[in-house]
Amino acid sequence: MHDIVAEQFDDHRNGRASQALYEHLAVCPDCVAELAELEQVTNALHEFRPDTDSIPAPSLGFYNRVACRIREDEQSQSWSFFSPGIAFFRRVAFASLLLLAGLGSYLVTRKAAEPEADAVSIMAQHDVLQSHPESSDRDNLLFALANYRE
Repeated sequence: MHDIVAEQFDDHRNGRASQALYEHLAVCPDCVAELAELEQVTNALHEFRPDTDSIPAPSLGFYNRVACRIREDEQSQSWSFFSPGIAFFRRVAFASLLLLAGLGSYLVTRKAAEPEADAVSIMAQHDVLQSHPESSDRDNLLFALANYRE
């Protein structure tokens, strides 16, 4: 029931409060004190509010300039999707360089990890004591002959 003061304070200030508010204030001294405090704070705030007569009127053409600026901003925002700006392109270029560096380092380490495949080393790896399927022997021999250079 004590919320009635907060709910109807504006109506009380305007002289339109309900009879229930005044009946409650007659029996509740806490709400009377709260109402007095709210009125004191409200009056203090009204003292600091500037007069609307002292605010200067805007110069001639002000509203037109504001409307034109809003239209320009709306148009530039609609085209900003198609022209993301220099920061976007810098980020794309930096990401591309990082990708190239990563791929290049992968290819360099992969090439270094593979042994040199020449005819002598391939033939030296062949163990005649173990049985091999004929297709792998034939593939190794063809590879060795194809890569042999003097």
